[in-house]
Amino acid sequence: QVQFVESGGGLVQPGGSLRLACAASGFTFSSYTMSWFRQAPGKEREFVGYITGTGGSTNYVDSVKGRFTISRDNAKNTVYLQMNSLKPEDTAVYYCKVPSFSYWGQGTQVTVSS
Repeated sequence: QVQFVESGGGLVQPGGSLRLACAASGFTFSSYTMSWFRQAPGKEREFVGYITGTGGSTNYVDSVKGRFTISRDNAKNTVYLQMNSLKPEDTAVYYCKVPSFSYWGQGTQVTVSS
C-alpha cells in the first residue's frame, strides 16, 4: 500500500533550521512529483512546494520562497524539506504527498518558538 512517513520535526528557535524527510513506499517513487503541505492549528492545510520526479524542477509558495528548499533522493524513496530562517508562523504539522494520490502520512510537527 502507499505510505508516507514524515520525520525530522521538532522545536526550534526563530531563525533556526530543520530538515524534514518523507520516506515513501508502495509506488514507483521516481515517476512522481512530490509535494509538501502544512497545517497550522485552526487553519486549512496549505501547499508549501513541490519537486518533480527527476528533481529538475521545484516550486514554492511565496511565504517560504528563499527560505525552504525541496530535494529528493530517488534511490532512498525519500523527499526532503530543508527549512531555514524559520519563523513562528511556520509552526505547523508538515505532510508530504503525491499530487494525484489521496494518501497522507501522519505528518511531523514543527514548532518555532523561543
